[in-house]
Amino acid sequence: MTQDYYEILDVARDASTEDIKKAYRRLARRLHPDVNPDAATQERFKDVTRAYEVLSDARKRELYDLGGDPLSASGGGFGQGQGFSFTDIMDAFFGGQAGAGASTRAARSRVRRGQDALIRLEVVLAEAAFGTTRELKVDTAVTCTACSGSGAAPGSGPVRCQTCHGQGEIHHVQRSFLGEIRTMRPCPVCRGFGTVIADPCNECSGDGRVRARRTISVKIPAGVDAGTRVQLSGQGEVGPGGGPPGDLFVEIDVEPHPLFTREGDDLHCTVTLPMTAAALGTKVELPTLEADLPGEGVESSVPIDINPGTQSGEMIRLGARGVPRLRGTGRGDLVVQVVVETPNRLDHRQEELLRELAEARGEEQAQGLFARPHKSVFDRLRGAFGPR
Repeated sequence: MTQDYYEILDVARDASTEDIKKAYRRLARRLHPDVNPDAATQERFKDVTRAYEVLSDARKRELYDLGGDPLSASGGGFGQGQGFSFTDIMDAFFGGQAGAGASTRAARSRVRRGQDALIRLEVVLAEAAFGTTRELKVDTAVTCTACSGSGAAPGSGPVRCQTCHGQGEIHHVQRSFLGEIRTMRPCPVCRGFGTVIADPCNECSGDGRVRARRTISVKIPAGVDAGTRVQLSGQGEVGPGGGPPGDLFVEIDVEPHPLFTREGDDLHCTVTLPMTAAALGTKVELPTLEADLPGEGVESSVPIDINPGTQSGEMIRLGARGVPRLRGTGRGDLVVQVVVETPNRLDHRQEELLRELAEARGEEQAQGLFARPHKSVFDRLRGAFGPR
């Protein structure tokens, strides 16, 4: 080993991977052939690239620290070399083998699609039922305006990688009991891109995108429910290298309503009536869900006719007063449950009147009505064939 890779990159032997990467970038800006084309500088750049290839790879660095040569075909003085993995063998026999007839992969593109994003939006029941439009502020990745997504500083651009010569791959040769195995692996210098950004953009550090807050308009369709996701195509994060953005998904969360509960497309509520109103019949004005929406001309209430003799627990169904159907036409129903309230505090006069009513109806000694238990099939068979 005639070269000290740590000395070439001017880093300590315990330097982190990030420190090694920074040192390489610093030297690459100064020694790149496009900047200094003389022969001596090109040789120095090759040494720097070779040192970075070894020290940026954990396995190669470990082998180098032990005194081996990770760039040699045999592994450098360890007898059996670096060994091989099952993946290496499969690569060698199925498309990764170098030489005549070998297939090579194209260099990876720096431009990739951005990730999808998910945010949650809380709305009231009326907004979920009848739809609304909201303005949302989201923090997401956007294209860097300084480099227009290229990742390179203004006036520069990605240059061809000198290690893999723009292929994005390098050849590895290993010896094993199977013989000599040649494999293709992503170039550790350009990470498979085939190009190197020698002078990264100061704003995005070479990624081609930055974090920013922006405002988007979200249209919530009528009929959504808790858990419904509204997809906004192309409103997600911008991809690396200025790639196309992903999608933004808005998940709906509905606040509880003080009067109505929702079951599918139907609305349910409860109205409590005094005993006299249930017995004599009455008309009740029930507030509508539309009353929670701003604007003029909104119907604020709907009349409900309570028939004389209405019993506690009866259901009154008002058609087409529920939630508009999300995927279809029409609306659900409004279901009102009647609860009859029995007075528990009576003054002397009220008690007299109720006693007179009970006497007039012959209910001074009212008897409870008990339903006969329902007989099962086995009970009926036992009665038919049992002893008489």
